[in-house]
Amino acid sequence: MKLAIGTAQFGMNYGISNINGKVTGSIARDILKYANSEGIDTIDTAISYGDSEIILGRVGNKNFKVVTKIPGVPCGISDIKDWMVGLVVESITRLRISSLYGLMLHNPYQLLGPRGPEIVSALRHVKNSGMASKLGVSVYAPKDLYDLYKVYNFDIVQCPYNLVDRRLVDSGWSTKLKKNGVELHTRSTFLQGLLLMPRHAIPSEFSNWYWIWDKWHLWLKENQIAPTAACISHALSCSDISRIVVGVDTLAQIKEVVRFAKCSSTPSFPDIKCDDDELINPANWSIKSK
Repeated sequence: MKLAIGTAQFGMNYGISNINGKVTGSIARDILKYANSEGIDTIDTAISYGDSEIILGRVGNKNFKVVTKIPGVPCGISDIKDWMVGLVVESITRLRISSLYGLMLHNPYQLLGPRGPEIVSALRHVKNSGMASKLGVSVYAPKDLYDLYKVYNFDIVQCPYNLVDRRLVDSGWSTKLKKNGVELHTRSTFLQGLLLMPRHAIPSEFSNWYWIWDKWHLWLKENQIAPTAACISHALSCSDISRIVVGVDTLAQIKEVVRFAKCSSTPSFPDIKCDDDELINPANWSIKSK
């Protein structure tokens, strides 16, 4: 199954529509157990996701391919290789696994700076040492790949993709990455939950894009389709995507997502795409995740 479990909610309160708060250890265990039984084989996490790695290590993740992300190199680090190896070893220890499936840079833009070659060398050392099978980057927009891809041919790229933000496909990058054998992992399938919220519940901070919400909810009503189902179907309709990272905070949610993924169809989706970075990049939102 193309779905992967995003674990930001395992380590902190995350997501604009998250009303349940941080996932408890017992619920995390139930989510992973169910996901494994349904053929989901990939977990996405990060050092910056609070104590998500610790939680994953406690509840058990040996049946999954674990992908984690490391933060940018702080100022004052003299030996980047030692610094990176130290972080990876700590992650592996917290996760209680022997090695990572994937290691991604959370701030890949440092690769374009003066210490870029040192970062690349450190990444290669991690891979050659067997601490991670694949290396990659997590980017905010596909346009960032034009320069990054010249620096290193990554094994994995993670990028946002949803009904509103379709730049990944429209730019041609999804096709190019697949053609070059790169695993494409997408996130923000639900636009951090914004696409799942009832029309009346969408915060006023997003009123500038009222036409999107009006058109979206009218389409849902006319087609009698649940928003989760539509979002999942849209992501699955792109054959270039290797894994669709979805964040869930209850067992019921993962069951719903899996159910919709199994009966996914490819209807004619509404044209609600938008290139406004103030909307499609949650980092720019004035209202933050809980």
